[in-house]
Amino acid sequence: MIRIVIAEDQALVLGAIASLLGFEPDMTITGRAIDGDTALTLVRDLSPDILLTDIEMPGRSGIDVAAAIATERLATRVVIVTTFARPGYLARARAAGVRGYLLKDSPVEQLASAIRTVAAGGRSIAADLAAAAWETGADPLTDRERDALRLAEEGLPNREIGLRLALSPGTVRNYLSDAAAKLGAGNRIEAGRIARANGWL
Repeated sequence: MIRIVIAEDQALVLGAIASLLGFEPDMTITGRAIDGDTALTLVRDLSPDILLTDIEMPGRSGIDVAAAIATERLATRVVIVTTFARPGYLARARAAGVRGYLLKDSPVEQLASAIRTVAAGGRSIAADLAAAAWETGADPLTDRERDALRLAEEGLPNREIGLRLALSPGTVRNYLSDAAAKLGAGNRIEAGRIARANGWL
């Protein structure tokens, strides 16, 4: 029996996925989370075979949870199911140790097959996403530049960003300036839009 924790912040989608997978004879849902922090706690406590997670959730993102699972060397394998068909997200997910990546409009048969493949030690990535990732360049941003851009998107000034990231305002300004230059953006707001559009945020 493949034991699964599902992490999805939209209750209707969470319930639908759980119900559909409940019909699979070799799968059982052992936990449900509506945010990334709860998902990681459930993985630590329940040791499921699979964490089926969205990317964008309150708290930690699905990619952040996958990275924590890899860092802590937990046995749970991660499959992402998302609406984001952006190659940058796929590249970041793979770097975080994600083993499966599918879109939410995938048929349930494809999702179940992907879960079985990943549970058996394989990988499962939607073919159209893999092709798009092959054609797109690598994420040019560092983790710190990405963190600073995320906080800048919230409208925070450099001083507040610095406090949150334990950096000086000047260092924050440098990170944001470097990110804008790498992305060919005129300012940090434009840099954030470009990065998000490519799935790098």
